[in-house]
Amino acid sequence: MNHDQAHQLRQLSNSLVYQERTSRVVTIASGKGGVGKSNFTLSFALSLMELGKKVVVIDLDIGMANLDILMGASPKHHLWDMIRERKSIWSILEKGPNGLEYIAGGSGFQQLLHLKEEERQYFFKEVEKLHGYADIILIDTGAGLTVESQQCHLSADEIILLTTPEPTAIADAYSVVKILDSQNPALSFQLVVNRVSRQKEGIEVAGKFKFAVQSFLNKEIKIFGAIPDDPAVMQAVLKQVPFYLAFPRSTASVTLRSLAERFVTGTEGAQETKGIKGFIRTISRLLR
Repeated sequence: MNHDQAHQLRQLSNSLVYQERTSRVVTIASGKGGVGKSNFTLSFALSLMELGKKVVVIDLDIGMANLDILMGASPKHHLWDMIRERKSIWSILEKGPNGLEYIAGGSGFQQLLHLKEEERQYFFKEVEKLHGYADIILIDTGAGLTVESQQCHLSADEIILLTTPEPTAIADAYSVVKILDSQNPALSFQLVVNRVSRQKEGIEVAGKFKFAVQSFLNKEIKIFGAIPDDPAVMQAVLKQVPFYLAFPRSTASVTLRSLAERFVTGTEGAQETKGIKGFIRTISRLLR
């Protein structure tokens, strides 16, 4: 038995053990690029792992997939390899810092829209194997709403929406809520205001955003929190190490730890989770 076969059997065994667990699918969204979405995804995943949660990150930021760059990693395989070469999902599951498991996207999800039915079904069958394998599956999507990211958000259990205090970022984030809500009013959003100069600014921006969504869209969104504009984040990017690991005592890392604790506490009593099986069912319906 070669190393790859042994790895796949071990992953399959782990998955079978946790069949009773439903993996919560959370997409990370933003109205525009440059708001720190991928940095947030990585460090949020690591902070959840620190709390004992098993996390898998899937990079579906088409054209701008950069989670591996932020980790200083070189993935051997991408999502498209699984489809094109009929690989098992376990063989493309990569390991990053602190054992963080992730799947590098490349152009894989974009290609999904143009697959033959047989190839599409193979993709769905493999991704569904993640059912019960992780507590939380974080999907880093592209900025704004491409056709691909829109389908992801509509299929997820929850959406974490990132913005910054900049007026353009706020306006674009509002558009994301408006468009997605028009297609599925039951979607759950958690708002994070990133790069705030002080906590008070974050509270004010989040409050105004929540009020606008409630007034004009008649929709309730949750305020998740605000993350300070911390120079440690850029230093970590240059080091190609997630800031949560490079500077664990920085204000951004301390805030992330607090958000992760709040998220874990909130999901323990949360509404019924569709999980990865529900994600696959919904997205396959949208693709028809």
